[in-house]
Amino acid sequence: MRSAFSKLVALKFALPKLVVLLVAMGSIAWAASPQFSPQRRVGLTSGDQWEPAVAADASGRIYILYPHYGKLPQCKGCGVPTMLLVASDDNGRTWLPPRVMLESGSGQFDAQIAVDPADRHTVYAAWLQNNKRVVVLAKSMDSGTTWGLTVAAHGDEELDKPALAVRGQGVYVAFNREEEVWVAASQDGGRSFTSTRVNAESRPGWSLLGAATVDPAGNAYLAWASYSKAGGARGSVNLYVAKSVDAGKGWSATLLDVSAAAPDCKDADCGEAFLGAQVALTSDADGTLYALWSGGSAPLGPQRIYFSSSTNGGENWLPRFGVSYAEAGVEHAFPAIVAGNTGDVRIAWMDRRNSSASSPAWNTYYRSSSNGGATWGEEIRISGYVPGYRYIGREGFRFPFGDYFGLAIDNRGDTHVVWGEGLNYQSPGSIWHASGR
Repeated sequence: MRSAFSKLVALKFALPKLVVLLVAMGSIAWAASPQFSPQRRVGLTSGDQWEPAVAADASGRIYILYPHYGKLPQCKGCGVPTMLLVASDDNGRTWLPPRVMLESGSGQFDAQIAVDPADRHTVYAAWLQNNKRVVVLAKSMDSGTTWGLTVAAHGDEELDKPALAVRGQGVYVAFNREEEVWVAASQDGGRSFTSTRVNAESRPGWSLLGAATVDPAGNAYLAWASYSKAGGARGSVNLYVAKSVDAGKGWSATLLDVSAAAPDCKDADCGEAFLGAQVALTSDADGTLYALWSGGSAPLGPQRIYFSSSTNGGENWLPRFGVSYAEAGVEHAFPAIVAGNTGDVRIAWMDRRNSSASSPAWNTYYRSSSNGGATWGEEIRISGYVPGYRYIGREGFRFPFGDYFGLAIDNRGDTHVVWGEGLNYQSPGSIWHASGR
């Protein structure tokens, strides 16, 4: 399975900074931008790892939470998948061994992790378990050494797509239950929760949560995709942002965009909406909202990645802006976004611009803005070639392993990107990390 790099020669040439490229077997291999580290695998190196979430605190600690598919010899009572935490105490240079969050015989899905932006120390995590009928919240006040656990929400039907947001004592875990969007809200730091349906005024069809955020004033926001009842995954998709000014009791929703149905993912095992429209959402230190989403204009046609912002709590949004340099007709999916200080917003997504008819190739791309999206820095390809993995080639990786990934900003201002790669929907996959700016 693993192949060897042979006769590697360092080639140096003059640029604003020295850039080192590798020459392999007579040809120059693609290398990551000098602004970012080469991708590095994190977590366990056996079994499947999928859909990671990432957060960073004010002390240089980076936290990655992900579900591990496969038995864990050191945890006889763990089900499949099991939620694992891998952490770094030195801004991602080295990583501690993965640890089990909760030993349980039921599977654990859909990782979420966040550091409270009010103190930049307290860590929260959330996931689904008990046949996806329970949302578990975990809280650590000692940098992830110990965790307190509580049930944030439960239901008689299967839940999906939790989205976690915190600020101070306000903790929000949103999730969907078929066409219904719900949020479990706590105002006592996660000790107790009250659940409220967000889209109670309409029955729009199947809904999928995308993200949640809390601004510095304490207003809470959710974003989700709503599929039409008549068309299902083959119909149009409405993208919404909702706001609560009363600690999650009441919500008002705004239509952000409408997308046509996405193309099939060309894998028999993945769902029809795997490449469907998604929306990511965040807010900066000044309360400006930023949204990044995938959407298409033609039914079953390729989708693009769009950005917009709002300075008045989501009442109005600037016209959408296409952030990708890829040519028309390239499939895009899986938006991710994070914001920090006023105007500091960073985005990532995946697309297939390097694919050919015989060789599908996805890659992860990144851009950043220091002025709220008025102008953007260069587009950087984060993912690269790593020898020894049959699903990674020089043009990219074969399949996105999971339908979301994560970004975080550390105490030095660097961006940490964590994503999954695999051969196909069911294949063994792995979690990868890169950092820079």
